[in-house]
Amino acid sequence: MSESADSRSKTLNFNVGVLGHVDSGKTSLARALSSTASTAAFDKNPQSRERGITLDLGFSSFTVDLPDHLRNGGGQQPYDSLQFTLVDCPGHASLIRTIIGGAQIIDLMMLVVDVVKGVQTQTAECLLIGELTCPRMVVVLNKIDLLPPNKRQNAIEKMTKKMHKTLESTRFKECPVIAVAAKPGGPEAPDTEEPQGVPELIQLLKKQSYFPQRDPGGDLLMAVDHCFSIRGQGTVMTGTILQGSLAINDTVEIPALKVTKKIKSVQMFRKPVSGAMQGDRVGVCVTQFDPKLLERGVVCTPGSLRTLYAAVISVRKIGYFKGSLATRAKFHITVGHETVMARVSFFGLPPVGSSEPPSDTKSPAPLPRSLDKPFSFDREYVYQDEYVVGLGEANSGSDPEQWVLLEFERPVTCPSLCLVIGSKLDTDIHANACRLAFQGRLLQGFEDKNYAETALPRLRIYKNKQKEGQVERVTDDYTVIGRNLFKKETNLQLFVGLNVMLSTGESGVIEGGFGQSGKFKIRVQEGLRPETKQLFTCTSKKKGKGGSKGGPASDEEPKGDSQPVGIHLHFKRYVFDPHKKMVQS
Repeated sequence: MSESADSRSKTLNFNVGVLGHVDSGKTSLARALSSTASTAAFDKNPQSRERGITLDLGFSSFTVDLPDHLRNGGGQQPYDSLQFTLVDCPGHASLIRTIIGGAQIIDLMMLVVDVVKGVQTQTAECLLIGELTCPRMVVVLNKIDLLPPNKRQNAIEKMTKKMHKTLESTRFKECPVIAVAAKPGGPEAPDTEEPQGVPELIQLLKKQSYFPQRDPGGDLLMAVDHCFSIRGQGTVMTGTILQGSLAINDTVEIPALKVTKKIKSVQMFRKPVSGAMQGDRVGVCVTQFDPKLLERGVVCTPGSLRTLYAAVISVRKIGYFKGSLATRAKFHITVGHETVMARVSFFGLPPVGSSEPPSDTKSPAPLPRSLDKPFSFDREYVYQDEYVVGLGEANSGSDPEQWVLLEFERPVTCPSLCLVIGSKLDTDIHANACRLAFQGRLLQGFEDKNYAETALPRLRIYKNKQKEGQVERVTDDYTVIGRNLFKKETNLQLFVGLNVMLSTGESGVIEGGFGQSGKFKIRVQEGLRPETKQLFTCTSKKKGKGGSKGGPASDEEPKGDSQPVGIHLHFKRYVFDPHKKMVQS
């Protein structure tokens, strides 16, 4: 395989994600557009054939002359043709993870909408995923052959207006909308009928193309979607390079299986090449590897991926998700190319003294850079029972900065700083509800299986605690006995030395227990005020008669109420502190 074979013609690869609601005609559209079908393409999956639904990321491609606006090379080496790789993403939501898996390398999204039905639940979910991952979009109104010819133009214009209205508040505002019939007569019709509007769509795609940001540097990460053996050659893994590059004779790792293999040959759409880089769709041949072990997964530079048992991510709720995001709840977490259940714990910045600049976020937002929050083990964070909505800086209405700890049910292998999406995939597919709940970026991963003991204690998330009790009696000017602050079985030693405040204004320190029933002694350093002592003399007279709810009102009582004198104890406790220490600032 010589270098000259490689350089005879230079093709720019451009990945177009074909997304849409189930049965909107995505696969027929990809088929109508395509000339070369790669191995994974067109519903090869037997389960998919039975259901007539794309079950895995199908890939196919077609090549066109390089459009004029790309001819000057954009500072890149000159290309002479443009290859559109169509990534046909599943439309039914049990496979949201497959879409997110493919979305990382999609340069342009083609949202296919059934012109008769309009936007459906999954269309909206596809839109959201597009917003999180993709800079540009084209809307294709498919199945125009189903509209009566005399009303067709009118119906198309109406639906185009509707689509523009739907997209108004998204990053795809004013994106082009085009009408086609990818498979006139439906999937069962003979192939004799020509698709309608497809040449115009190809022209539109050419117009929308640009030089994607491709970086051959850094570690290799390739998403493999098919694996099969060729007799006498070895095992071919086909997939898309998400980052880095590869070349013949490179050693790569299959992290899920903890094995490394040497690359024997590389193909791009059936043409041998010596190497490939980020964004390219390739077949890589290795030897002595059983294809059954890896139907899909990732291949990477040896040692570059991490296997995590838990992670901290920045988090932003997805506006269309109707449920609450509660700490200790479980969500499906899609990270890298895996989806796994995880328990979530939300935390944020302490309420006052936060000198952070306001974060610039809009809903539901492409993943904003501000989501890569500066997370640090040196900072203190406050525990949250749930995700906090809309009390951002200066009451701007944006959500405040917050993070979530994810504790995975099984370890996941992923690159650092990757996109993370949390969803409720167990919600009914047919329910008209968005199942994507939150998004974020992986900021800190825990690779130790015993992370709860070794790493989490470094995570300084605290809960504010308060306890209320009453003064039972005074023993001298500097000492009072309190009750009802602790249960009988509480280990009072843990609280010795903590400061308390009396409702009359004095501050004191807990000195220790008193008797066996949870009562305790408080030392009041400054001494009790005369008016407080007066209260207690009144109160204890009443007590003698068995009254326990405070004494009669006295002229010297500050607020004129007959409540006993309260004891307030405030402290914070770090959620992951193994010693459960109480801390007072």
